[in-house]
Amino acid sequence: MPDTSPTPHVLIAGGGIGGLAVALTLHQIGVPCTVFESVRDLKPLGVGINLQPNAVRELYDLDIGADALDTVGVPVKEWALVGLNGNDIYSEPRGLLAGYDWPQYAVHRGRFHVLLYDLVRERIGADAVRLGARVTGYENGSDGTVTAVVEHADGSTSRETGTLLIGADGIHSAIRAQMHPDQPPIHWGGAIMWRGTTQAKPIRTGSSFVGLGTHKHRMVIYPISRPDPETGLATVNWIAEVTVDNSEGWRDSGWFKPVGIDAFAHHFDGWTWDWLDVPGLIRGADIAYQNPMIDRDPVPTWRDGPVALMGDAAHAMYPTGSNGASQAVVDARALGAAFIEHGVTPAALKAYDDALCGPVSEVVLRNRGAGPFGLLNLVDERCGGAFDDIDAVIPPEDRAAFMERYQSAAGFAKEKLNAAPPTIPPGVRVSSTAVD
Repeated sequence: MPDTSPTPHVLIAGGGIGGLAVALTLHQIGVPCTVFESVRDLKPLGVGINLQPNAVRELYDLDIGADALDTVGVPVKEWALVGLNGNDIYSEPRGLLAGYDWPQYAVHRGRFHVLLYDLVRERIGADAVRLGARVTGYENGSDGTVTAVVEHADGSTSRETGTLLIGADGIHSAIRAQMHPDQPPIHWGGAIMWRGTTQAKPIRTGSSFVGLGTHKHRMVIYPISRPDPETGLATVNWIAEVTVDNSEGWRDSGWFKPVGIDAFAHHFDGWTWDWLDVPGLIRGADIAYQNPMIDRDPVPTWRDGPVALMGDAAHAMYPTGSNGASQAVVDARALGAAFIEHGVTPAALKAYDDALCGPVSEVVLRNRGAGPFGLLNLVDERCGGAFDDIDAVIPPEDRAAFMERYQSAAGFAKEKLNAAPPTIPPGVRVSSTAVD
């Protein structure tokens, strides 16, 4: 007797890093999908982000290896915190140099995004991503399916029905707003960030991620390209950050906008040492982008029947741990693993939610409390950020233990990650009728 069960089809709301990672994962395990992305023309926007070894492992398993990642960024060699007088608080090797089986990458966010987009179109088809199409809501059907309401760039609206719907539509997620209509507004703790890139000589190892200053007044600096062989200059990503009174909430227009360098560079006058000229680095950029450091309060579940949240829609977090994009990739792979075990079913979404919602919500709150930059807090409290001997301020074993706790909570503790089996075993695919 022929099998008449419907072929599963997953709808994905949002074509950012998370949504595209879901699409590539679904294709790998044999599940058809369609991505709906609101922008009409996907461009390489943004500046630098970091991909931790736990995410790079998943990208490698998606056949996105070093050759591809080297075109959009560089492996990170070192992670360091530095005090206000330019002296080291803490440093450690990263990625392969730290003993991980996979590197950590600092990449240009937009170029990495376009890389994923091109791979989705190449592997799944040109129609796999529908641009100019924003999912504004959903309806759970009595037959167990879900229908997405899609608003198109020309003003028209359509309805698309699928087996499941994945909400990968970011911090302003319409899917999350419907799932949790009483959620609190976006949370802003008072930090303002200005982001930019400058052509400059990389510092320290040549591929170091450096956090400099105090928790409330700091710079983050790292290269996202290799140095030019002739000039020695690389594209150096920087984030300048100042914390202000947030009692009246965010009063500026919009959440992300370009600003002139003079609007904020004065906050970092005098930050000059023999190994780094912060004012010169900032003023070497043509433009910067201002945005408040924001996240959302955790919610008790990321699931509503055949609908699930992932990425920033599920767990928008402060970028203090460099693991927002990494967690989105890990989410995508966890969803794929759940489909292999439970089929393309709400039961798979429940297993995914049960596994990740609680632990990742703890990371959101940990990042709100400064994440790994919390060491800067301790130094600031104990000596005002300037010191000659850091061991006299915080013993080395205490600094190392602090970082180990964060890495464990964020899912990239070295021994555990290296020993873990693949999230999705090679060659495993979901049955074409796994929708029961």
